[in-house]
Amino acid sequence: MINKLFLQIGSFYAGFGVILGAFGAHALKNQLTPDRLASFETGVRYQMYHALALIVVALLFQYLDERLLRIVGWLFAIGVLLFSCSIYLLACRDMIGLTTYKWLGPITPIGGTLLIVGWGLLLFASLKK
Repeated sequence: MINKLFLQIGSFYAGFGVILGAFGAHALKNQLTPDRLASFETGVRYQMYHALALIVVALLFQYLDERLLRIVGWLFAIGVLLFSCSIYLLACRDMIGLTTYKWLGPITPIGGTLLIVGWGLLLFASLKK
């Protein structure tokens, strides 16, 4: 059995990652400092890694514990939102007027932690089988 929801979320994240990567490479190239552009690219890279991971998780439902995989899928899905989206906003904060929103900074490591826990739980699910 394939989990359609995580396949759809992963596919959306991957497609949107391509769009954001092209946007960063072309539209933001002259708008952001090199450091901020590199941060933006990090957000895209991690979004793409985890988009592909979500697709793999969707396919693993036929082999591993479905309950654990559901948790892994949600950790990846929410982790990408918090990690990558906060990086996008931080990188573009001057352009979009978010210079006073200090709460964005701590969101990135929360998202990263969710991604790390997701990978650990995926390892656990594979060992459990």
